[in-house]
Amino acid sequence: LEFLSEMAAGGGKARVLTTLNPAGMDIENWQALGIDPEFARQQARVIAAYAKMGIVTTCSCTPYLFGNLPHYGEHIAWAESSAVCYANSVLGARTNREGGPSALAAALTGRTPRYGLHLDENRRPGLTVQVEADLSDTRDFGALGVALGKAIESRKSKAIPYICGIPAASVDQLKSFCASLATYGGLAMFHMRGITPESDLYPAPDESLVIGTGALAAANRSLNLFPATGEVDFVSLGCPHLSLTEIQRVAERLDGRKVRKTFWITTSRPVKRLADQMGYTALIESAGAIFAVDTCCVVAPIKGRFKALATDSAKACYYAAAKNGSQTRFLPFDEVIEEALR
Repeated sequence: LEFLSEMAAGGGKARVLTTLNPAGMDIENWQALGIDPEFARQQARVIAAYAKMGIVTTCSCTPYLFGNLPHYGEHIAWAESSAVCYANSVLGARTNREGGPSALAAALTGRTPRYGLHLDENRRPGLTVQVEADLSDTRDFGALGVALGKAIESRKSKAIPYICGIPAASVDQLKSFCASLATYGGLAMFHMRGITPESDLYPAPDESLVIGTGALAAANRSLNLFPATGEVDFVSLGCPHLSLTEIQRVAERLDGRKVRKTFWITTSRPVKRLADQMGYTALIESAGAIFAVDTCCVVAPIKGRFKALATDSAKACYYAAAKNGSQTRFLPFDEVIEEALR
């Protein structure tokens, strides 16, 4: 906070479009999330410092859904791990996985060091991954990221994977995969044949790996850290932040029903405003679910408040267990909603 305040007071100004990663709270409705007032005060000071420097305080991990959409080949400097993977892989932009200070330096100078994934030679795939399983849900793509990420973590070098065998993938499925692959494999890029824009630039590497239904089932089991006699007391969708399409899906399934557990719907404020206009917010809130805008269950200070989380996000499962000591239930998107209604 002191560093940011000094930079802002010294006249630092962003020279390029810069958006902000998620905050630890809903900026406008933090009380409803049970956030400590002192924590909220400090978060507000951090956000104000960024705003003073001309940084757009969207507080989201999915800036590509509402305006910060770099073009193919554009050099950028992003810090959020899932967004970095999405930008490199799905958009064909070029960024390393920056830290907060280096991303801020890039914003203030309009420059970023020319190394790593900014260079052609470092974007070449080194491992062919043949997927021999049906993927139909964001949870499935998350499980694929777990299986592939762990397989690559166990290798001597982190080769960029060239993924084959997936006929189609939606934006929401790809953002789920990016979050999972970055979390469990530490990867900032992949190629997916016929889907990602740079996949046709390279032949499939000779070295190969097969991921089948058994590996995905094992990944699912590894994230269901939940005793048979236990009960979920916290449900969350939106890691990464939900798209408008996903919010519509939640609204349709909750219409006329009532949730029985704490249920967070996490998204960006621009997408939330569109949900307001479309009437989705009213349907969701009338069912008793809570919008947690600007934040998510990974970064919000909720340790000790909940015993067990149900989600479709492999990344959220990782941090729920590692950071908050929670048990996790890893479910398909629609089953997560049903869990909130039980």
